Amino acid sequence: MSQVIIDSLWVALAAFLVFWMNLGFASVESGMARSKNAVNILSKNFIVFAVSSLGFMLLGFGLMFGSANPIIGTQNIWILNGIPEFYTNPDTLLLGSPIAFWIKFFWQLVFCGTAATIVSGAVAERVKYVSFIVFSFALTLVIYPIIGHWIWGGGWLAALGFQDFAGGTVVHSLGGWAALAGAIILGPRIGKYGKDGKPRAIPGHNMSLAVIGVFVLWLGWFGFNPGSTLSFANPGDVAHVLLTTNTAAIAGILLSTVTSWFKVGKPDLGMTINGCLAGLVIITPGAAYVSIPASLLLGAIGGIVVVFAVLAFDKAKVDDPVGATSVHLVCGVLGTLAIGLFAEEGITTLSPANGLFYGGGFGLLGIQTLGVVAVAVFGFVTSALVWLVLKKTLGIRVSTREELEGLDIGEHGNKAYPDFAAAVNMLSEDDEVIAISPPKPVVPVKQAISIVNTADPHAKITKVSIITGYDRMSKLQESLDSIGITGMTITSVMGYGMQKGHPKEYYRGTPVETKLLPKVQLDIVICKVPVPTLVDAVKRALYTGNIGDGKLFISNVENVIKVRTGEEGYDALQDEA
Repeated sequence: MSQVIIDSLWVALAAFLVFWMNLGFASVESGMARSKNAVNILSKNFIVFAVSSLGFMLLGFGLMFGSANPIIGTQNIWILNGIPEFYTNPDTLLLGSPIAFWIKFFWQLVFCGTAATIVSGAVAERVKYVSFIVFSFALTLVIYPIIGHWIWGGGWLAALGFQDFAGGTVVHSLGGWAALAGAIILGPRIGKYGKDGKPRAIPGHNMSLAVIGVFVLWLGWFGFNPGSTLSFANPGDVAHVLLTTNTAAIAGILLSTVTSWFKVGKPDLGMTINGCLAGLVIITPGAAYVSIPASLLLGAIGGIVVVFAVLAFDKAKVDDPVGATSVHLVCGVLGTLAIGLFAEEGITTLSPANGLFYGGGFGLLGIQTLGVVAVAVFGFVTSALVWLVLKKTLGIRVSTREELEGLDIGEHGNKAYPDFAAAVNMLSEDDEVIAISPPKPVVPVKQAISIVNTADPHAKITKVSIITGYDRMSKLQESLDSIGITGMTITSVMGYGMQKGHPKEYYRGTPVETKLLPKVQLDIVICKVPVPTLVDAVKRALYTGNIGDGKLFISNVENVIKVRTGEEGYDALQDEA
């Protein structure tokens, strides 16, 4: 079997693994978001690869590899009209060994799709579907190809000697800059920050799915990095890259786990997930240029840094639901700079220069720094411009109602989990400045005068059941706390009243016959707190004048028995307040 055939098979297999990473991204992102947005995130991860593939075929590949112009490809752009000789002539090859052209094209295409996918997680749970599609098309049609040309297409950074073996800058850093621009311009999700500015946790709905996604990505990275050799002529090179990739990943896992354990008091699984990805990203630009011990150190640095980066972005009010900016942007930059420090000439046949720690001086580090800055400025500014244009035209954020109810219903008309209640919206009274629907004039309710009933302890026992929406829970609980009620039973229920339930839902184009809405039911049994006091507190917390404020059901209780002590009646309610 000829070497060209072997190389073609190798690159094709590696490209399949990189394509498979789309499943990993979809699983991680949907698992770390709320269930009410799962369909939207899964759909975005489908559509983004289709859109990026189209953009890269129509124009992106030509801009990236069409001639050795320092800034942008200017010739041989329309490859769909036929393969220009430029791409197959051995004297002008810019894509490595002379393997089948369309395999090399597909290899570059799956990398382009990965850059666009990174953005999806950072803007999750509030971006308009159509605006995300348009942004992804612009990114892969023009922005990604221009930066790719500078580094991999014979452009000005390549001429200076800038090194990026497998896309730590071209793919990950650029995707991170685009994601950061989107997250800033979109703003945080409703309920992410309190009145005091402190971030609130919004847990993902399915960590099992997120972990499965990381394992898929980890497997895919064994195509992403080793496949960047673009040849199997030297198996030692492939083996070296394979091991540096895995070593950095395990170091990232261990150090992110330990760091989160010390920082937040528990070995947080979400941080461990990001630590694995941080290790994989930080080694990507230099996987063929650094030693295996250096890859262990770099992975450890990525695992530590990503924990603090997630917390720092949260503090800066950059709401990134999956940590894409912390993983891909921060660790992509660090990995690119690390080449200027840890690169060893000859560690593989692909490593052309020494970094600072191996006698190479500051030259390579300076070039790497220049490349990081150039990509940061161009990537962030152009991405921000696209986001801002979309904001002024199509709009980039869904309505408040859609965000609260979930993008699955608002944007797609269906749900990922139709048999289960939606997750709790992270809201409090601080967020009620945004109305779901035009409010009616609020009629003041009677203020509570007496908080504690001084009547006989053997007075009647009353049960009050409150049915309302999840978004009212925070304010309702605070109102009940204020009158001394801290004991209650809370149940997730489904139902509908005058509002007639959900808007029509579809699955594969067929209407789903359901009217049930997710509600919450609070059951409270009281004796010494007067019923009117409780009713007034509930009304103050829930009343907006809109359909869906809720209902109270009041009934007498014949007796209460505390199982542990055998106490009955009033004595069994001593923990009531």
